[in-house]
Amino acid sequence: MPTGFGRLWTAQTVSSFGDGVTHAALPLLALALTRDPMALAVVTAAGTLPWLLFGVLGGALVDRWDRRRTMWVADTARAVLLAIPAVAVVLDALSIPLLAAVAFLLGVGGLFFDTAATAYLPALLDREPALLERANSRLRGAQTAMSGFAGPPAGSALLALGRAVPLFTDALSFLCSALLVRTLPAVPRPVPEARESLLRQARAGAAYVFRDRVLLGLALRPAVGNIAFVAVETVLALFAHERLGIDTYGFGLLLTAEAAGGLLGAGIASYLGRRLGTGTALTCTAAVEGLAILGLASAPDPYVAGFSLAVCGAGMGATMVLAPSLRQAIVPGHLMGRVASTSRMLAMCAAPGGAVLGGWLATAYDIRTPLYAAAVLLLTMTAVTASMTSNRRVEAALRAAAPPESPGGPEDGDTARESVAGAV
Repeated sequence: MPTGFGRLWTAQTVSSFGDGVTHAALPLLALALTRDPMALAVVTAAGTLPWLLFGVLGGALVDRWDRRRTMWVADTARAVLLAIPAVAVVLDALSIPLLAAVAFLLGVGGLFFDTAATAYLPALLDREPALLERANSRLRGAQTAMSGFAGPPAGSALLALGRAVPLFTDALSFLCSALLVRTLPAVPRPVPEARESLLRQARAGAAYVFRDRVLLGLALRPAVGNIAFVAVETVLALFAHERLGIDTYGFGLLLTAEAAGGLLGAGIASYLGRRLGTGTALTCTAAVEGLAILGLASAPDPYVAGFSLAVCGAGMGATMVLAPSLRQAIVPGHLMGRVASTSRMLAMCAAPGGAVLGGWLATAYDIRTPLYAAAVLLLTMTAVTASMTSNRRVEAALRAAAPPESPGGPEDGDTARESVAGAV
């Protein structure tokens, strides 16, 4: 791995820890101000709105800007932003509108940072599929460990020391990340396109996703998957309490089992890609997610439920390494920001539908019904997208994206691409 990747990995690991701290602390800060469920929902929803409102436009801007500079500016802005509610806590001026505004602006910063990082990584690694899988496996593993395991307990503990402490901690993590990102090596900027309007460029990026069957298959999986997973999350706490007899502490362990599975899945993703081929591996991990949710729906006790969630987490962890790596290997550099943001926006837009579906099915039928419906949805999506991301299509896409062969024979990158694609 290039030396610069170590700094990028460290920056995102530190930042993920801060994210986990804020993820636990922000709802608790809101809860200290109000018990109104709608007010709490506003704070939670505010962080997702930037992706829904202008995700593709943000991708178009990232494709115009220097990606490294975009990342460190976004992190610096988020560090300054988090200092505002921290100071408000000290001055006893914290309010729900302020928390909602901060959550929204943090979401804007996250949109630009995540999109720029996704577009920067292929340039750093010369779009080498094998390296991209290794890099995304490490990044995903660190993110899961920090934001899923270490960050939330630390956030709760820091909150006990003072309501401003978690916010200052996350601000410090963003500042450290910004300083590390500034030291990353410069990469060539994409070739400028004809000077078109931002809206036209955003539409071109979205159209590129919908015209390419492999990219469309990669985008449909998280979009449909989010409907299913959010439907499950909507009723999971109630299901665990009423049907499995799990208390609050046990529910935390249940979620930890899912995170542990995600960590395992991220670690074995590259192995699965090599053994099965990327296309087949993606189909298998999607099928595993659907079968695991089916196991959760029919779980007779907490142990089977925890195992099912761990298996589901493993499938999700592997998918979230393989799919972005493939996308980064086949998408032209000047379109990377728009393609990545389009895929992310589709997934984010699907989430509210999943919440409505889960709540309606649980109310109209039974608490297990949303889980069975989610399993059917995931397995149906797997069948529909299997041919779109088959090994044959993946190999063709990698060959099309490969650099021209040198006079002396195929380049080393071609061999690596073939090994990642697997046998047809």
